[in-house]
Amino acid sequence: MWVSKPIYESLPYFYLLAGLISLVASMYLNHWYWPTICSLVGLGCLVGGLVVFLKRRDHRTRERRFQPDVGD
Repeated sequence: MWVSKPIYESLPYFYLLAGLISLVASMYLNHWYWPTICSLVGLGCLVGGLVVFLKRRDHRTRERRFQPDVGD
């Protein structure tokens, strides 16, 4: 499945935002197991967003560092 570049580039930020919203929601919900569910989903989204963001950053810096010089 191919996703357009603006959507692809914004996914880590979406994951981080969804994680923060879930963690905030877990503080205000107190029915059944929703606080626990929201906390787990929030932490999962935050970790997932950070992993994707850091992996992309590392890949891009590594790609720039080992890119051969065209003029030589």
